[in-house]
Order: sequence, then structure tokens, then C-alpha cells
Amino acid sequence: MKILFLNNLGAGFADQIDIAEGTTVAQLFEQRVSHGSPSDYLIRVNRQPTTSDYVLQPGDRVSVTPTKIEGAVAPISVSSSFSSVPKERPWEPANGSTVCTSPVS
Repeated sequence: MKILFLNNLGAGFADQIDIAEGTTVAQLFEQRVSHGSPSDYLIRVNRQPTTSDYVLQPGDRVSVTPTKIEGAVAPISVSSSFSSVPKERPWEPANGSTVCTSPVS
């Protein structure tokens, strides 16, 4: 049977794929995303969150989107006062300019 599989890893793609009847979401994940843990992905069927034991039906739309990106850092809390942010950071505007500059070496 055919389903639409949207893989949002890397460049991502969408393709009609053939799977065996009775295939569950967990089995499809193991076949198509052999690395990583399902807990690191948002897996949806027909745009709705699903369970791993859901048996896929002909024409289902399955998307696999990573929720953790390798190398990403957890967000930092923002202080109520921006005055505590040092101005020597190269990504911050200098002298009220909208152009970001880096220090001259």
C-alpha cells in the first residue's frame, strides 16, 4: 500500500512510498530513520500527533521532524535589563547602528 512520507531530516523530502499492510508507526520509523530515538522526533500522521502502535492506512501522510538539532544550545534566559549585555560581542549593533560589526584586530 502507498503512503506519503515526509522526512524533514537534512534537506527533507516528500515521497509516495510502498509499505506492507499492517505496518505501525514504530516499524516505519525503524525502517526509515535507523539512527536516533523516536523521542527526539515529532511524528505525525495526517498532521496529528500519533502513537507508535498506530497501524498505517493507505493514503496516510506521515511526517518525521527532529525536535533536537545536533549542536544546538539550550536557550538562555533574558534579563529584564539589556544593560548587562556586554557591547564587545561582535553580533551586537555598535553605536545604535543596525549593522553588526566585529572588533578590528
